[in-house]
Amino acid sequence: MKSKIAESVNLRYAPVAIVFTNEKPEGATQFKEGRWGCVVAMLQAAAKGRITVFDRKTYGCSGGGTGLGFGNTYINMPGGIEYFLSMGNKEFCQSEIGKNIVKNLPALEHGEAYKKTPEFAKSFIDALPYYDVPTEYVVFKPLEILLSGEKPEVVVFLAAPDQLSAMVVLANYARHGGDNVIVPMGAGCHSICIIPLNEGKSDNPRGVIGLIDVSARKHVAKDILSFSVPYKMFLEMESNVEESFLTRDEWLKIKKRNQ
Repeated sequence: MKSKIAESVNLRYAPVAIVFTNEKPEGATQFKEGRWGCVVAMLQAAAKGRITVFDRKTYGCSGGGTGLGFGNTYINMPGGIEYFLSMGNKEFCQSEIGKNIVKNLPALEHGEAYKKTPEFAKSFIDALPYYDVPTEYVVFKPLEILLSGEKPEVVVFLAAPDQLSAMVVLANYARHGGDNVIVPMGAGCHSICIIPLNEGKSDNPRGVIGLIDVSARKHVAKDILSFSVPYKMFLEMESNVEESFLTRDEWLKIKKRNQ
């Protein structure tokens, strides 16, 4: 499936379709079971043309499991996710179990300081839109190689500032008001999957700007953020490209400098 949006804004990378399926794509890249990995690195690979796949044993980390829609995998976080995101859990790290874990996860002792207190962190975790994927696999693939009959749940664009500005304006083009895009705090994988999935439940879903997760930033170029939309919003935006500002001189001047 070709995207009018991608062509109109001169995307650097291919739009990525997130597909739920019970069939594992042949030759897809997948994390090894039990090994750590970042979902955002797999998103980047898909945007460059590869197919990547996840299941309930190969989602990379507890944030990835949650972000991809495999339920609340944070409950398995040693020492408590609310401590990891805030001030750390020194008491747990001094236990016999904790001493072994902190060797590979030093941030567990001092915390990531993304939230001031465990209480603030817990309120954030409790408010996430957890999802239970109804299939065995979650697949990332370039939108343009979708198979006939495949319907993505979410479409993700990796965009530089010029391109992101265009997509925010387009998201508001055929809507009342100007607040049809959100920038929520969350892990990179939250912003590309479960949050736009949750938006898809609404009659008027919003676009989601993401990859503001500091821990995930190293996996993408310094000038790249994500813009994710549930599939029905993607179709709405696609249908408006040709009559919108994207064909007018003001945008075409900006488009030219992104060639």
